[in-house]
Amino acid sequence: MRAMIFAAGMGTRLKPLTDIMPKALVPVCGKPLLKWQIDMLMGAGISRITVNVHHKAEQIIDYLQANKNFGCDIRISDERDMLLETGGGLRKAMTTYPTDEPTIALNADILSTNILQDLMSAYDNQLALLVVSQRKTQRYLAFDEKLNLRGWTNVATGEVRPAGQDLSQTQLLAFSGMQIVSPQIVSYMNDIEKDKFSLIDLYMGIIDKGGIIPAYIPSDYQMMDVGKTEQLGEVEQWATQWLK
Repeated sequence: MRAMIFAAGMGTRLKPLTDIMPKALVPVCGKPLLKWQIDMLMGAGISRITVNVHHKAEQIIDYLQANKNFGCDIRISDERDMLLETGGGLRKAMTTYPTDEPTIALNADILSTNILQDLMSAYDNQLALLVVSQRKTQRYLAFDEKLNLRGWTNVATGEVRPAGQDLSQTQLLAFSGMQIVSPQIVSYMNDIEKDKFSLIDLYMGIIDKGGIIPAYIPSDYQMMDVGKTEQLGEVEQWATQWLK
């Protein structure tokens, strides 16, 4: 199994730090976010990793080269010409390696306890397996009684996708940004003509065509979205408690 770390974002929530460095290199407890994710993947036995880059890309490339890729096979998916969002970014990243194996995809700026071994054990050749949890947010994925994806909603605005979908009998769960995707998902990606699209766009299109995308709800799971600069102290306290 391979992995892809989304590290191309502009990091606007982390200004002014991201005026001088990419989001993925913002330190938590003295360690860049990117290194936290690499260590987690290596702890699960995954050493073949693709990292996408855009904002201050040279710093990420130089950081990895200076550390000899931490002994991993790390490839760069270069989005300096155009930021492709999560779906377009994953599609491009999957061209950097053979697409005959599943890919774990995760965000550089969402730290979590390491549930990767359990996630990989739960994966059974689904098109995608999405890590979700019961936590408060504005944007939710909606699942049926079998924990298959039925839609997406923003509870603050009332927006629902696919448009017109009745989600009243579904379970709303928060997406962690972590997932395993099958190589077969590339054919669905290639049906999308635009370069930039989100993974939520992709998944909504799949379920609208009758495809099945299940949830994975991990046990003993803790996560932290590294948000605004003023919250970094809270993030460091969390990391000290939950991350090794």
